Amino acid sequence: MSSELRVMMLTWEFPPRIIGGISPHVYYLSKSLAKNGVKVYVVTCDFPGAPQYETLDGVEVYRIDSYKNPSPDFASWVYLMNMNMQKEAASIVKKLGGVNIFHAHDWLVADAGIGLKHVFRKPLLATIHSTEYGRRNGIHSDYERMIHETEAWLTYEAWRVICCSNYMVSHVKWVFGLPQDKLIMIPNGVDAKEYERSGDVDLNQFRRRFALPEEKIVLFVGRLVYEKGIHVLISAVPKVLEKVNAKFVIVGNGYMQQSLSEYIRNIGLAHKVMFTGFVDDGTLRNLQKCADVSVVPSIFEPFGIVALEAMAAKSPVVVSDTGGLSEIVEHEITGVKVYPNNPDSLAWGITKVLLDENLANKLRENAYRKVVENYNWEKISQQTRKIYESVLSEYSRTFWA
Repeated sequence: MSSELRVMMLTWEFPPRIIGGISPHVYYLSKSLAKNGVKVYVVTCDFPGAPQYETLDGVEVYRIDSYKNPSPDFASWVYLMNMNMQKEAASIVKKLGGVNIFHAHDWLVADAGIGLKHVFRKPLLATIHSTEYGRRNGIHSDYERMIHETEAWLTYEAWRVICCSNYMVSHVKWVFGLPQDKLIMIPNGVDAKEYERSGDVDLNQFRRRFALPEEKIVLFVGRLVYEKGIHVLISAVPKVLEKVNAKFVIVGNGYMQQSLSEYIRNIGLAHKVMFTGFVDDGTLRNLQKCADVSVVPSIFEPFGIVALEAMAAKSPVVVSDTGGLSEIVEHEITGVKVYPNNPDSLAWGITKVLLDENLANKLRENAYRKVVENYNWEKISQQTRKIYESVLSEYSRTFWA
């Protein structure tokens, strides 16, 4: 084993391409690994305006042609993108003179990751950020079955499967029938320093773009889809407004946006709910700093990175007591937990935080401390590096080596 550990990470999204939580996860993890002496090569999909090749804080990023020809559907595009990714990644590995480990993030790069594992006979690790079974609450169609089978295949082929919460470890173990010793829990992280650098923004001035001075800001950040529980928050809006003068700021896009904004218009509360769509990182961070409460009402939540970001921004959080959120938040110590899929319970949690200034301040301080101590990338990258090293030492005793 050479002194330098060389890892190739495969991911379909990486900044500036941001679809969900995988993009920031791979970005911060790879940069922290590079600081810890691991040579990381990220292979990802191209993005308009982003360079084909660049080095970011010691991480070499390759953006490959993700198949431009029109595809009949998303599944076909994923399949063709993987063929290109495997071909391009293989030539990069040859040019580099080899890597020690391939590390794939989610089913979207499963084909490429498994192919590279067998071509180069090197161990493959997989991080499973979410499952189709969990997102859909079961498997109901051939399309969902295709994704589920791809995930199962990836976990089968991987040397180790990393999950970001104990909840996800037990979920993945159950859904794919995996042995316990194949699964590792390494939490997701957040860079609290990003929230200290505010630049030259006057937050009071900034806040006025979203709410009146006398309105409390209730912030939701996430995709507007069923599993994120945005409909639960919208149902809670009138209940909260009975007790508190608040403005609901909804950041994100998704298929539920149209029907939810129509519903809000119909009940005459359009002036109290603002759908911003997608916003840039700077705007998002400032919003999180201004928010009087940040709400994560998910029905299914493998981890809950949005809750961590709010905690880093010192915004008090109200979360569903489910999945990874249950592990991140301690009730009335680092946040308030409410029953999932229950608008009454959610409204109770939001008003509790908005009406009790002492509680809100306590939650802010405790949550910030917890993020800095437990969810920092430095710690997470050291844990990840240890996994790489133990896999390589097992690998060195196999006939492939």
